[in-house]
Amino acid sequence: MLKQKVSRVVLIGAGFVGSSYAFALLNQGIVSELVIIDQNERKAEGDAMDLNHGIPFTTPMRIWAGDYSDCKDADIVVITAGVNQKPGETRLDLIGKNSSIFKQIVASIMESGFNGIFIVATNPVDVLTYVTWKYAGVSPERVIGSGTILDTARLRYMLSDAFQMDAHSIQAYIMGEHGDTELPIWSNTYVGARPMMDYVTENMGITQADLDYYFTNVRDAAYHIIDRKGATYYGIAMGLARLTKAIVRSENSILSVSSLLTGQYGLEDVYIGVPSVINHTGVREILELRLTDDEMSKFHHSAKVLKEAIQSIKL
Repeated sequence: MLKQKVSRVVLIGAGFVGSSYAFALLNQGIVSELVIIDQNERKAEGDAMDLNHGIPFTTPMRIWAGDYSDCKDADIVVITAGVNQKPGETRLDLIGKNSSIFKQIVASIMESGFNGIFIVATNPVDVLTYVTWKYAGVSPERVIGSGTILDTARLRYMLSDAFQMDAHSIQAYIMGEHGDTELPIWSNTYVGARPMMDYVTENMGITQADLDYYFTNVRDAAYHIIDRKGATYYGIAMGLARLTKAIVRSENSILSVSSLLTGQYGLEDVYIGVPSVINHTGVREILELRLTDDEMSKFHHSAKVLKEAIQSIKL
C-alpha cells in the first residue's frame, strides 16, 4: 500500500500569534500534522489538548506538543517565538533581543535534519528572516518572512470599505519594511480592473488626502491595536495560514512577503516585503512592479534602513 503524503507544520512559539495561527490552521484544514514547540512545555501541551478537542468540528489533523526532533520530517517550520513589541516600541527596537533567541532556535531546527521551508513572523520580521537565512545556511527561496502580507491586507480592507467593494476585488500592495518605512504602491493599485488613481485624477470622490489617511492608518495599525489590547495576532495569524496554504498546495499565489532581493529593484542582500510567487519550493519568483520615481526612492530608503539594522547584528 502506498503511504499517503502527510503535510507537517512545526510551530515554534505558542504565544498569542502562534496559538492564533494554530487555530487558523485547524479551522481551515490546511495540513495533516501540527507540532507545537514552546519554551513553556505545559503551554504547548495545553494548546495541543485544546485544539484536539475541536477536531470533531473540522477536518482530521494530528496535533501534539513536540520537540525539535519533530522538525526533521516537517514541510514547514513557522517561527513566532520571541519578545513582543511593547507600547512605545518600534519593531526595530526588538533586534538585539530576538536575534540572539533566533540563533539558538535555528541551530536546533537544523540539527534535526530539517529540509523544508522556514516561515518567520517574529519582529522585526525582515531582519529576523535575513538572520534565519544566514544561521540556517540554506537557499534563500526556502526562507520567507511574513513581510508586508498583513499590511497589504489592512490596505485592501480599508480600500474595500472606502469603495464599498469586496476586498478580494481590490488589488493593492504595501512594500518595504514591515514597519515605519513601508510604502503603498498606488501606481499599481486597482479597484476591479480599473486603476485606482483614476478615481483621484477624475475627481470621483477619492482624493490624495484620503489615500494618505488610509495609508497612515495601515502603517500605524499595530500601534493602535497594541495600545488597545496589548498585541496584534488575529490578522497576522490569518496571513500566516494563507502563506502556509500557498506552500502546501503549491498554488503559485502572489503574496507580499519578505524575500531576499538579488538585484531586483536595483537592490541585493536584503530581505524586504515584495510581491512574490509562492509555491511548494518557497519563493518561486519575485515580481518587479513598475514603480514611480517617488515609490522607488522610498523603497530604496526602506531597504537602507533594514540594511543598517542588519549591520548592528553580529552574524
